[in-house]
Amino acid sequence: MDFTEEMLMSYLLYLSKTLGCSRVKCKMAAQSISFFMRHVAKRPYVIPTVIYPRPSTTLPSVRTTPEVMKLIDGVQNIRHRTILMLLYSSGMRVSEIANCKIADIDSKNMRIKVVQGKGAKDRYTIMSEQVLLELRAYYLIYKPKEYLFNGYKPGKRYSVRSIQHLMQKALLKVGLESKNYTIHTIRHSFATHLLDNGTDLYTIKKLLGHNNIQTTMRYMHLTSRRIDEITNPYDALLVAKDNNIINQNLK
Repeated sequence: MDFTEEMLMSYLLYLSKTLGCSRVKCKMAAQSISFFMRHVAKRPYVIPTVIYPRPSTTLPSVRTTPEVMKLIDGVQNIRHRTILMLLYSSGMRVSEIANCKIADIDSKNMRIKVVQGKGAKDRYTIMSEQVLLELRAYYLIYKPKEYLFNGYKPGKRYSVRSIQHLMQKALLKVGLESKNYTIHTIRHSFATHLLDNGTDLYTIKKLLGHNNIQTTMRYMHLTSRRIDEITNPYDALLVAKDNNIINQNLK
C-alpha cells in the first residue's frame, strides 16, 4: 500500500485530536513514521511538528509579600489560616501538606520532614518559629490524632480538594480572586521570596525537592532583588557624562 503525506497527517491528527495523546506520544509516532519512510520506504519525509508544538515556557505566577499577608490575615478560621501559613512558610506542595503527620514536625531542629514527596523522595524543609507557635495553638483547639490536619472522618487526612476550596474562599474574601492565584502560587512565592532574601539556589532546590537545578533556576527570572540592583546603562552613561563635565570645570 502506498502511503501519502495526507494519510500520515490524518493519522497523527487522529492521535492528537481524537484520542488526545500527549505531545510525547505524538512525537514518538511521528518519529516512527519518519524512520519507516526513510529506511524502509526509501522516501524523504519531514516530521510535521505542528502536531506536537513546543511546550510553553511561561513563567509561574508569583504574589508580592503584601498580597500573601493580606490573604493569610483575611482568614479567621484557625485551621484554614494555619494551613495557609504552613504552605507559605515551608514551600510544601498541597498534597504534601495534606499528607503531613504530627510526627513529621521536628520542632527541636525547626524543620519539617516531607515523607514520600513528588518522585517518592523524602526531604526536609524549613519551619518558621512563628508558624510553630500557631501550630501549637491549633493543636490545642483541634487535637489532631495522626495527620497534622485531620479530615471530618476520624483517622482521615484533610483532603487536597478541601485545601484548594479554602484557598478559593480566602481569595474571594480579600478580593484577590482575579489575580490568577492558586495553591501552587504560594510555593512559587516561597521560593522567589527566599531568593529575594539572599538564599542560594542550591538550598532552595533542596527545600523544594527539585531533581534538577534548571527547574529551580526559573525563579531567577522572577526575583525583583536582582533587577533592583541593576544599574541601567543609560543612567550610568549620564553619571559618567556629569562626572566628566565636573572634572573639566575643576581643571
